[in-house]
Amino acid sequence: MKVFVTGATGLIGSAVCARLAADGHEVTAMSRAEGVGAQFTARRVARLDMAKALKPEDWLPHIEGHDAVVNCVGALQDSPRENVAAVHAAGAAALFAACERLGIRRVIHFSAIGVDKAQPSAFSRTKLEGDRALMDRDLDWVILRPSVVLGGAVYGASALFRGLAALPWLPLMRNTGELQVVALDDVAATVAFFVAPSAPSRLQLELAGPERLSMADVIAHYRRWLGWPPARPFLLPEWLSTLLYRAGDLAGSLGWRPAMRSTAGKEIVRGAVGDPGPWTAATGIEPQSLASQLAAHPASVQERWFAKLFFLKAVIFVVLPFFWLATGIVSLTTGFGIGKELMLDAGTGPLAGPGVVAGALADILVGVAIAWRRTTRFGLYAALALSLFYVVAGTVLLPELWNEPLGPLMKIWPIMALHLVGLAILDER
Repeated sequence: MKVFVTGATGLIGSAVCARLAADGHEVTAMSRAEGVGAQFTARRVARLDMAKALKPEDWLPHIEGHDAVVNCVGALQDSPRENVAAVHAAGAAALFAACERLGIRRVIHFSAIGVDKAQPSAFSRTKLEGDRALMDRDLDWVILRPSVVLGGAVYGASALFRGLAALPWLPLMRNTGELQVVALDDVAATVAFFVAPSAPSRLQLELAGPERLSMADVIAHYRRWLGWPPARPFLLPEWLSTLLYRAGDLAGSLGWRPAMRSTAGKEIVRGAVGDPGPWTAATGIEPQSLASQLAAHPASVQERWFAKLFFLKAVIFVVLPFFWLATGIVSLTTGFGIGKELMLDAGTGPLAGPGVVAGALADILVGVAIAWRRTTRFGLYAALALSLFYVVAGTVLLPELWNEPLGPLMKIWPIMALHLVGLAILDER
């Protein structure tokens, strides 16, 4: 069959593309991003932003000629990069209308567990709107509502679990619901089952694992899998939990995708539990336990690297913008006189003051570029170039700085190394 898969760079979408291709289907992987992760398994790649494809006509040229559509697109919370209402409701409704117009009857749609029971956030409300838009269409639809999906590839909540597992102490939050985590392989196998025209349709199924676990239980499983002893738990004060969620919202407003945002705080109270019985009855798939899926894929050194780098990445991308912004502000304020004296010692004459100002403004621009996710990569490269300029200029104009006991020029090299680390771990998916 020819299958069109939206959200092909996502955790679920990339696994679905790989599974369908392995089963012999011709897959078109749709994503708004360059470098689609499913490009090695997909026959074709389509570039389309679901948040902007709000009319059936936007979809028709992309999905025409396909036998089935699998919608895996999702967004946690509104931000400069995300619009949950457009993605979950308006864009999805346009896609379903286009399918009906072209006679593509088989549509498999990913929702989220529990949205039909309670909608504590815009995420769950808009997910339910998308579900209803599909059910109103004359299509052979299947709505899948997975719990927290865990697999080899990770980001978002699944990456957060591994990051928490790497901490020597386990921070716990109040009022977190239980989880029936589900294996990514089981989710992909479910799509492979329902994509067939002969498969049952007009079903709403909860994809939930066989056991109820607390967050502490999930993280304990990952610590054992990674080969580390149990961590000592401690309860986060409520004010600190609130602060962390707001910090996540701030990062989201800058275009980043942190797992800890206010939407996650609202949804996690409900938990992610459901009844896997109808799923098993319809497909014959027996969901794996977390222990069994981890045992099937032993942890490698790369897994341990990722877990330890998870929170360090956040630290790096807080420290680097702060470093550049602070140096620029200091140079324009309390350190202006010192900087001007250094420039005069270097023989710059009347250019001393303007030179300090120019350097300070360059530092501030680099800091802003690193903080704003769309320009982070450019900011990191600009920081490397500016650092090299400072080394060369310092060596030519003030070579005695190499002999300074505090090493102002020597310290540039480890700073540059940290920027290279930032470039290496920048990608999120």
